[in-house]
Amino acid sequence: MRRHARKLAWGVGLLALVALVLVIVLIIQFLRPSPPPPGPPTSPPTSAPPHRPNAQPADCPDVLVLSIPGTWESKSNDDPYHPTANPKSLMLRVTSALQEKFPRSRAEVYTVPYVAQFRNPTVLGDNQRDYDWSRHQGRRKADAKLTATHEHCPLTRYILMGFSQGAVITGDIASDIGNGKGPIPAADQDLVLGVGLIADGRRVSGEQHDVGPSPQGQGAEVSLGGLRIPGITMSGKRTGGFGTLTDRTYSICAPGDLICDAPQITNPFDAVGKFANAANNPVHAMYAKKKYWSDDGATATQWMLRWATALIEQAPRPKHR
Repeated sequence: MRRHARKLAWGVGLLALVALVLVIVLIIQFLRPSPPPPGPPTSPPTSAPPHRPNAQPADCPDVLVLSIPGTWESKSNDDPYHPTANPKSLMLRVTSALQEKFPRSRAEVYTVPYVAQFRNPTVLGDNQRDYDWSRHQGRRKADAKLTATHEHCPLTRYILMGFSQGAVITGDIASDIGNGKGPIPAADQDLVLGVGLIADGRRVSGEQHDVGPSPQGQGAEVSLGGLRIPGITMSGKRTGGFGTLTDRTYSICAPGDLICDAPQITNPFDAVGKFANAANNPVHAMYAKKKYWSDDGATATQWMLRWATALIEQAPRPKHR
């Protein structure tokens, strides 16, 4: 009886050992790399850099600076090279200085002419254009200029900048370019030297380079994201942020500016009226002064001018034919 038990135990142990060996073999086989397919070795496809000519037409600038003014700082038929719709336009402090500093062959400075209005729906007598209409017109005109320039001048670089409503439009363009669906094709995203935004209504803290004293709040369109009333669509966050342009995008927002540093909203419809008038609040209107925002002694417009100047000075100088 004992002898039979010993044989049985020995047999069970042997079976267990065989099972263990089989498991080890199966694991080794499972982890072993698959044999290569027949034929020459394959490697993942790599995209070649976009083909570009060695030179571009003589009338092409090395850099196109595209600037989009804020609410009430432009009009549809304004001169994009010598705008006069609002001589106090904040962006003119940057663009006029760039025009004086660089010849047009080096930096073409183009100010997008659009209606730049925001009708307040809480005021029955407000006959301005709706925000949606204004923003869409600005976007359409900016896209047309960028598309035409890129088609004619394949080696031209770009600096995009905007303030307030213009910053929303500029940021939307940059987001689309950075996510492969903008007026500058995905293969040519490297042509965008930088994006500068002052008081961006779709700002999200940390989604770009936040310059200087930067609040943790968010843009009004983010706070009111999803709200739709006639003529006003609050678009929320930009899908995909700035994509590949994130490291080239710089945002300036003064603490307390309701356009880019909006509080949490409890009554959206009351908030719309406040935001419609936010362009008149002292914080939003003072980016050319040091009272509410400054970085190392520079105002927002001075910072933007220095930043754009450095980009233009360092930009390549393509050949012309």
